[in-house]
Amino acid sequence: MKQTGKVYLVGAGLGNIDYLTIRGQQLLAQADVVVYDALVDTQLLQLVSTNCLKLNVGKRGGLPSTPQSEIDSLLVKQCQLGKQVVRLKSGDPFIFGRSTSEIQALIAAGCEFEVVPGISSALAAPLLAGIPLTDPVLSRGFAVVTAHEPDALDWEALARMETLVILMGGRNLSEIIQHLEKNGRSLSTPIAIIRWAGFPQQQVWTSTLENIIEQTSGVSLSPVVIVIGEVVQLATSN
Repeated sequence: MKQTGKVYLVGAGLGNIDYLTIRGQQLLAQADVVVYDALVDTQLLQLVSTNCLKLNVGKRGGLPSTPQSEIDSLLVKQCQLGKQVVRLKSGDPFIFGRSTSEIQALIAAGCEFEVVPGISSALAAPLLAGIPLTDPVLSRGFAVVTAHEPDALDWEALARMETLVILMGGRNLSEIIQHLEKNGRSLSTPIAIIRWAGFPQQQVWTSTLENIIEQTSGVSLSPVVIVIGEVVQLATSN
């Protein structure tokens, strides 16, 4: 009897194996094929069987990566071959994970799939830097955006948010600050930049919108999570 293939879109969390869910660990152990992103910790690949096919498709800002259409086709092909496929994504599959394209391709091909949550760096990185995203006085809510294409964002609305979490914004930090200032955000507003959250090499810079560029001059800000707002002052570890 021919094996029925299935694709599991699994959130790897921060990438560090410590933050992988138990469900994700179980699926990796059972996988015939793992299709993974560049920011996924290589320790995760040690959880798979010795005969598992491991395919790196990149997906890291500024570096070469496999076109999304090719990833979509790859998942469909492996599923149709009857394979148990884990599509391992950093963070959570539904938070800037480009899962929609892959899911649509799987549905169109009649492939079975399941989405498995992961811990998003948007939530975990501030926590690991000791920064609460909400506070009864300083932050009654927060917005999460990706600054991969800054000009596409509604900066007038974002500038009014008490707390702003920005992913993929390291290369556009100067532009982000200009947009916020232009839309009324004070340059004295606190900002934190968290690089390699959850890894041994984690670094955190805290400053203001006015001074953060100078403070991080000459530093490669990738991968980073940026937190902007008064809650940065509440940081319990810097």
